[in-house]
Amino acid sequence: MNPNTCHGGAQPAQPAAIRVLLADDHAVTLWGLSQLVDSTQPRMKVVGTATSCAELLAHRALADTDVVLLDLGLRDANAIDCVRELVDAGAQVVLLTGDLDPSHHREAVMRGARGVVLKSQSTDCIIEAIEHVHAGEVSFDGALMSMLLGSMPGMPNASHVAPDDATQRIQSLTPKERQVIQAIIRHRGAKSLVVAEHCGVSEHTLRNHLTVIYSKLNVQGRLNLYVFATEHHLASDPSCPPKSANDAAWPGSSR
Repeated sequence: MNPNTCHGGAQPAQPAAIRVLLADDHAVTLWGLSQLVDSTQPRMKVVGTATSCAELLAHRALADTDVVLLDLGLRDANAIDCVRELVDAGAQVVLLTGDLDPSHHREAVMRGARGVVLKSQSTDCIIEAIEHVHAGEVSFDGALMSMLLGSMPGMPNASHVAPDDATQRIQSLTPKERQVIQAIIRHRGAKSLVVAEHCGVSEHTLRNHLTVIYSKLNVQGRLNLYVFATEHHLASDPSCPPKSANDAAWPGSSR
């Protein structure tokens, strides 16, 4: 028997590659996007390409696609119109666009798109958006996120909260809960693990804190919490100091 042979048992399975379907009506752009996505293997891979909405919706790979990277400017139809069908097919949608009209972005998000990347942004932004959306997060820059949140389906607009009521809700927050909110703002769009590590707690403890925060502020999810917090200046609240090494451990943390 070879003494150098490892007997540690089967190695843990690697996460499956994110399956990406690309839609753009420019051949050169499609080629470049394919090269970009496939260069990240085994993290993600291209499962198909399309040059029109009709081709995209009929694509044989759509049923097995995790994320569609969709050019908002497809020529055969309004790409926004096919977002809902893509979502209904089980795919997450990230828009890649040179269109700077925020009303178009808002409409696409209301139909189910979970990310928007401008063509002027770096290629790293494209990869990060795909990963964030696949992980169940959203991917917008801060200004776009603030504009979009109040219009998303099923999410009450935080600005509709009466001032006195909002003040009472904010005053009900504990210092630790305010620190969680600060972390959500500081790491907008990040995975829960990143926020939890910043706060020094487990993901399970973070979820418990967020559940209480959502209830106190009467908001639904991290997106609506973000817009409520930014509108009410919780990120700069002097009663929300950054977590220090001398801070007491959070309930449920493993410090």
